[in-house]
Amino acid sequence: MDYQKILENVLIKMTGFQELGNPASYIPELRKVDPFKFGVHLITKKNKNFGLGDSEEKFSIQSISKVLSLVMAYQLQDEDLWKRVGVEPSGTPFNSLIQLEYDQGIPRNPFINAGALVICDILVEHLKNPKDEFLNFVRKLSGNSELEYCARISESEKSVGYRNAALINLMKDLGNIHNDIDTVLDFYFNLCSIEMTCRELARTFLFLASYGLNPITKEKILSSSKAKRVNAIMQLCGFYDEAGEFSFKVGLPGKSGVGGGIVAILPNQYSIVVWSPGLNKKGNSSKGMKFLELFTSETESSIF
Repeated sequence: MDYQKILENVLIKMTGFQELGNPASYIPELRKVDPFKFGVHLITKKNKNFGLGDSEEKFSIQSISKVLSLVMAYQLQDEDLWKRVGVEPSGTPFNSLIQLEYDQGIPRNPFINAGALVICDILVEHLKNPKDEFLNFVRKLSGNSELEYCARISESEKSVGYRNAALINLMKDLGNIHNDIDTVLDFYFNLCSIEMTCRELARTFLFLASYGLNPITKEKILSSSKAKRVNAIMQLCGFYDEAGEFSFKVGLPGKSGVGGGIVAILPNQYSIVVWSPGLNKKGNSSKGMKFLELFTSETESSIF
């Protein structure tokens, strides 16, 4: 399949697309990003690369990093992980306090903020230097040994992180946070601050398109059973309150971030990343969602 030509054709079809949306306004640093930026990169299991637009420009991956922290925690805790966090779509906003209290401090899934905070707590509990070890893990997957946390973005998020502080304090009170709150919050804000290009991020997620095996380095990151489960959670919970819409129109497991990035994988075939900073009302990249819908229609590829 000529993926380069298909990407170009889909972009041509997007010429009249007007529903760009706006960059995330509640994080001061993200508010400054040019909403007209657009990049896409696809990498196949055989390490064939195809890209266009601003695919080599770094952007804040935000909640996409929650998949990677989940993978690390799953490596460490196996099935015991699910005693502290669920695998169900939330059906309420990603930062809901009401649902968390109703569920007695057990977050519905690892991708809402409360769930990601529990995952961070698990990593703080098990790793000697969680920030360094997590960053090294992402560096290894991405093939870029120089990736760093972005202090400018993490500090920006800390400055408005009142709801996350409320979530973690509630879970601490209900017994589902075991470590120092400030330490866990600092780790959380940092992992969301990582900046990557579409190319780097697509390669980072390629192991999930290859049943847990990194096809480039031949390293087994997750068992095929665990990789299947991570993909299932992405399918069900990867797009805030729009996971059903993404499954319906795109048909791939994926994860979005409020930096405007979307990563999606087709098992045994490829990993694709689209970046467009303008968000729709649900917090997902408006142009990115439409591009992937047209792309999977053009290629007639989905998991269904």
